[in-house]
Amino acid sequence: MQNTRLSTIVDTTAGQLNQFFRNPWRRTSLLIIGLLLGFFLGSAISTSAGQKAELDIVEAFVILLGTEVVSRFTYGGNLRFRRMLIAEVLNALKLGVIYSLFLEAFKLGS
Repeated sequence: MQNTRLSTIVDTTAGQLNQFFRNPWRRTSLLIIGLLLGFFLGSAISTSAGQKAELDIVEAFVILLGTEVVSRFTYGGNLRFRRMLIAEVLNALKLGVIYSLFLEAFKLGS
């Protein structure tokens, strides 16, 4: 591929962000933000699904499919992808969504 100004800017920006998040505290804070965002998304999904009560099965299938795809890439065979920051953030997001849905189920069960 040809080195254009746009590709150079994207490459340098990605390199700078990667260097910025090599710090363990920044990486941990980004993972915590991903976990909390997943918790919020799970709560929002269950609230909107409970209000409409039309597409519950479809939403459950989409959530299941999303969690399985993230798990496949995160815990799959490619060790290089496991170490990437985006894989760790997606896994934290997935864990937040699952935890939120479990808490919502406990609230409905009590």
